[in-house]
Amino acid sequence: MKDTQAILALAKKTILMEAKAIQNLERFINEEFSEAVDCIMNSQGRVIISGIGKSALIASKIVATLNSTGTPAIFMHAADAIHGDLGTVQKNDVVVCISKSGNTPEIKMLVPLIKRGKNKLIAIVGNMDSHLANHADFVLNTFVEKEACPNNLAPTTSTTAQLVMGDALAITLLHLRGFSSKDFAHYHPGGSLGKRLYLTVGDIAKDNMMPQVNVDTDIKKVIVEISEKMLGVTAVIDDDKIIGVVTDGDIRRMLNKYDNISGLLAKDIMTSNPKTVQKNILAVEALDIMQQKGISQLLAVDGDTYIGVVHLHNLIKEGIL
Repeated sequence: MKDTQAILALAKKTILMEAKAIQNLERFINEEFSEAVDCIMNSQGRVIISGIGKSALIASKIVATLNSTGTPAIFMHAADAIHGDLGTVQKNDVVVCISKSGNTPEIKMLVPLIKRGKNKLIAIVGNMDSHLANHADFVLNTFVEKEACPNNLAPTTSTTAQLVMGDALAITLLHLRGFSSKDFAHYHPGGSLGKRLYLTVGDIAKDNMMPQVNVDTDIKKVIVEISEKMLGVTAVIDDDKIIGVVTDGDIRRMLNKYDNISGLLAKDIMTSNPKTVQKNILAVEALDIMQQKGISQLLAVDGDTYIGVVHLHNLIKEGIL
């Protein structure tokens, strides 16, 4: 029978141990960290990140973070490097080696090969007396007192510390490069995250039908227009200008108010001066407007010209909401 309290206590202990280890990293951030950042910033090449075992997995994640925030990076497994992949490292590249002990055989073989190529070497290492620490140009200390593993064997706390140090590097470089949300969108075009950063009202409206009626359109034809275009709304146009809007809500209110709708026109039930949005604003901004106004669709315009409708369902479909 499982001991729920023991399970919860062990989980909390693990989290607190790792949180403490991360907090302790702050005292290792010194001028050498700044110099390592300057080295990468001033390099004409890429950042090559290498490791072995679990540190290799962390290296791969740091590579992904750097690439997505404007710093070109490549992963090179330390074991593969000494068996042919060392050619990955080019003349102006900066190499980052990640290791808890700094003394694994692969790392000890790799370090002199990097130095022979005269590439700058940055160590992310937990042992300041190691071979890696003693031969690196810059050392980022990720020492941890103990792994979260009860046997102090499985890399847990140490790999968390490595990951956080890598994040500190990436975010510092991001800031120095002036990396903006527009740059982020450029590197993240896919998925809902990218869409929040680049998808515009115009991008959505162009794929929708464009419901519109004249001010003197008979109400029955207005209902047909709303129904056929399936957006729950139609713009009311006069002299090529939007002067109103009729929604399915307006139709329901009309039916409650009038026993006989014969003779009613669009202008009789429309809402004048409806809220519109320019085609170049972000879809996520349109969502904010809808939420503030308590509405589910907006008329999209290009200047004063009506170009279509953006509906809440469009934003949900695109993953914006």
